[in-house]
Amino acid sequence: MSYRLGIDVGGTFTDFVATGGGQPFKGKVPTVRGDESVSVLQAVDAAAAHYGLTRSALLADMELIVLGTTVVTNTMLEYNGCKTGLITTEGFRDVIELRRGYRESLFDLSLPAPHPIVPRRFRVGVPERIDEDGLIVKALDEDAVRQTLKYFGEAGIEAIAVMLLFSFVNPEHEQRVKEIAAEELPGVFVTLSSDVLPQIREFERVSTTVVNAYTSPQLKEYLNKLEGSLRDAGLAGSLLIMQSNGGVMDAAYSGDHGVDAVLSGPAGGVVAATRLGEQSGYRNVITADMGGTSYDVCLIHDGRPEVATDQWLSRYRIAVPLIDVHTIGAGGGSVAWVDSAGALRVGPESAGAFPGPACYGRGGERPTITDANVVLGYIEPSFFVGGAIELDVEAARRAIEEHVAKPLGMSIEEAAVGISRIANHAMSDALRFVSVSRGRDPRDYALMAFGGGGAISAGVQALDVGIKTVLVPKNASVLSAQGGLMADFKVSRIRTVLQNSEKVELDLLSDVLVGMQDEAEGLLDNAGSTLGVQVDRFLDIRYPGQVQEVVVPLKSRTRRITKVNLSRAIRDFHDLHHQLYKFSRPGEPVEIVSARLELTGEREPFIGKALPFDGESSDAALVGSRTVYFESIGFNDTRVYDGNKLKPGNLILGPAVIHEPDTTIVVLPNQEAVLDQFETYVIEVVE
Repeated sequence: MSYRLGIDVGGTFTDFVATGGGQPFKGKVPTVRGDESVSVLQAVDAAAAHYGLTRSALLADMELIVLGTTVVTNTMLEYNGCKTGLITTEGFRDVIELRRGYRESLFDLSLPAPHPIVPRRFRVGVPERIDEDGLIVKALDEDAVRQTLKYFGEAGIEAIAVMLLFSFVNPEHEQRVKEIAAEELPGVFVTLSSDVLPQIREFERVSTTVVNAYTSPQLKEYLNKLEGSLRDAGLAGSLLIMQSNGGVMDAAYSGDHGVDAVLSGPAGGVVAATRLGEQSGYRNVITADMGGTSYDVCLIHDGRPEVATDQWLSRYRIAVPLIDVHTIGAGGGSVAWVDSAGALRVGPESAGAFPGPACYGRGGERPTITDANVVLGYIEPSFFVGGAIELDVEAARRAIEEHVAKPLGMSIEEAAVGISRIANHAMSDALRFVSVSRGRDPRDYALMAFGGGGAISAGVQALDVGIKTVLVPKNASVLSAQGGLMADFKVSRIRTVLQNSEKVELDLLSDVLVGMQDEAEGLLDNAGSTLGVQVDRFLDIRYPGQVQEVVVPLKSRTRRITKVNLSRAIRDFHDLHHQLYKFSRPGEPVEIVSARLELTGEREPFIGKALPFDGESSDAALVGSRTVYFESIGFNDTRVYDGNKLKPGNLILGPAVIHEPDTTIVVLPNQEAVLDQFETYVIEVVE
């Protein structure tokens, strides 16, 4: 089989990259909200048409499809998951609602209580108790469990989350609840905290488990429907799903682990940025993915994306390992508006693909970032998405005039500049959040811009935070889809161990890590063949009395851990703690809270080959000029280049605009751009 297809379903467009049959092919189709499978099949049809094949002929020769999906994210954002019940230890049913105080922002007094995805009437405590050593203090009351399950059945519960105290030490009671549920409510989805997150801290554990129960049945239904449609149409290869940890897994696994796919789409872009950045000589990169709905940023240090051990999603805590993507509501479709105090705001509301920005001509009447970019000359109206959409400049001007310019008493152009400035400042703050606020100097990194709109304003944002190099891949607008084809199989596991460094039980620590590795290897065997396996181990370490840990790599050449391995990890902890918080106490003992393991099953990646360099002259790609706004010089007659005609080595001096079929690259007056041999634009400040 010769074809591969990477698909990323975004909030506005569904992007795809197909390989095989000669040159890779990329494209976009509008996302059909409410049924992503329609968009996926449209992407398959577009790829088939390009190769001159029918849908069935393409799928019959398809080795694999890798899908980045927003099903889980949308389910949480819209609170439309399945009807969920919670079984927990008696007296602890309100942990999910009490949280750690419901305001994530302590000083935002207007913040309402979170939406309860499991109403209190469906949260039931049952008599049982296991202590911190894993000893059974009170036996599980199985009659109470059966009564609870009967109540859930009568109420139409579709999924059940089980979180019992100290189940991360001894999961016996949770496993028995699942066995009883299989007898009493066969077919109802049941998820255990000891499977999802066997880690100390009951709020994070119950929150993560409940989110998994709330979202997994819908994801599973969607994947089953999609895979069924693809199989019926002739798909002979594999369907893999992008995971939040930057790896892929098969659809069967993913359907039971919705919580592992909360960042399915953005993770693909980070994977591609990591590989392409390293290919072009940059191992320290900050990614900037600007789509139609959001702006996603992530820091890649020394060739590895930063990984978060917990994040918020729709005000629920997700504590499984996931690529640390920070998101703000600033995409091309983000709406500009004037608040009651007369201040200009941008986002987080988005116009989406339908009706979309006013310039789309589909009935949208409110101004967006895209409308401002059209007015400022960054986007060529006749060449948007390769000419697939003819933009209406006058509609963009009318929307900005009515909703921004008139209320603020300024010209249309001034209003467009204001929209652009506010959006860019918000994006620059996002770049600082993933770098400066975490002890990293952004000047030590290159900025890789992708997504449909990322390269328009990347130069401005880089200048704002002190970054001197901007990278823009040729496939920038579909990089998240391409990332799926570059991703390896990956399984992440965690176990709480709670050890003091002065009396560590090395055998216990080794047994935990070996057990996790055996479990992960079994999952990889089920997922598919790999070229090789890489094992990465980590320890969560803190000083006594602290409530948060630092994740530290644990380097070992064998499956068993030695005293030398542990001593090195503790030294690294002190260094990392100082980097993050500017203090450390190297002479003091530390606490090892949890052990982590990441097993990577390597796949053959989709990586372009180096192309020969052409000369520096870019004259052959010059197609004309138009008036474009730049902060330093105002509106200026600016050279415009056709990216399809540029060759590796061609040099472009700013100010300039480069048209790619599905994105636009703006080169500032103090910058120069060159296309490298891997077809990545390298844009640098001219000193």
